[in-house]
Amino acid sequence: MHKLLERQVKRYLGESAKLPPELAAFIAAVDDAYKGADADRLLIERSLDLMSKELTEANAGLRKELLERKHSDLALQEEKVEQRALIRKLEDVHSQLLQSEKMASIGQLAAGVAHEINNPIGFVYSNLGTLEKYVQDAFRLIDLYERAEKAIADPEVLNQLQAAKKKMDLAYLKTDLRALMDESKDGITRVKMIVQNLKDFSHADATDEWVTSDLHSGLDSTLSIVNNEIKYKANVVKGYGAIPAIECLPSQLNQVFMNLLVNAAHAIDERGTITIRTGCKGEEVWVDISDTGHGIPAENLQKIFDPFFTTKPIGKGTGLGLSLAYGIVQKHHGRLEVKSEVGKGSTFRLWLPVKQPTQ
Repeated sequence: MHKLLERQVKRYLGESAKLPPELAAFIAAVDDAYKGADADRLLIERSLDLMSKELTEANAGLRKELLERKHSDLALQEEKVEQRALIRKLEDVHSQLLQSEKMASIGQLAAGVAHEINNPIGFVYSNLGTLEKYVQDAFRLIDLYERAEKAIADPEVLNQLQAAKKKMDLAYLKTDLRALMDESKDGITRVKMIVQNLKDFSHADATDEWVTSDLHSGLDSTLSIVNNEIKYKANVVKGYGAIPAIECLPSQLNQVFMNLLVNAAHAIDERGTITIRTGCKGEEVWVDISDTGHGIPAENLQKIFDPFFTTKPIGKGTGLGLSLAYGIVQKHHGRLEVKSEVGKGSTFRLWLPVKQPTQ
């Protein structure tokens, strides 16, 4: 008999009570029902346990799958971020390459123009020297004729000679002709210097190889090239120190100087000053280019070397000048620093090693 039913029977009917057949049959039926209920409960409990285990395993599998999917999504997001960064970097490098190729083409064009101009300029310069000698010879001959003027006995010839001298104003002609010759020689000398500076700036005869070069010479030739950009905006003050020649790519450093000088001129609204200083510290040389312009806001200082960043109006700048300069300086294992104060101006300091590190 079921234990629960047995306790109830003993409690109400006594242990030794003799049960009528009908009651005994009823109790037997109730006992069967209890046992059946227990069997059903056990079956249900086992089923629930099995279902619980299956649900737990299914939940664990789902959590694992969700975690794996989350990790996969994170990995995909990181990959997308890296791909976007790589694409931006490739775009930046492509733009810098285009700018470098453009500047190289301009340099080649400038070198070709300088070479073509140099030949006729040489002829003119040489001919001016010869012409000056001829003029001096002619003046000496005229001086001799003037001395012989008193020896002319024929009054008519003498009057014609004196009238011609007066009409031509021979004294002024001699003075002015000498001045014209001097001005012409000075002008052609300046043209020769500009042509030479063009050749120095573009380094037409140079290959893309590291050579030992004088930075002061590069600064001077670059100043000559950008003079028209600067002369209406600023006075240039040079404070060159004693620095050694350094191992570099001169034409590329000239590009850096040009970008910094042009930016300095553009930063000046009216009339100002651009100061160029150089010096040496340890195994490095430095070049300062300062201006008295409007300065750079603090929030822009961290972005000025980013490609395409510019505060100039549309059409006035590409935003690649300082980025290109920064890349060239890094290629030289140097560094480019900037200090600026709004309303007072900016100073860019270029540090370069005297000798390039061995690869």
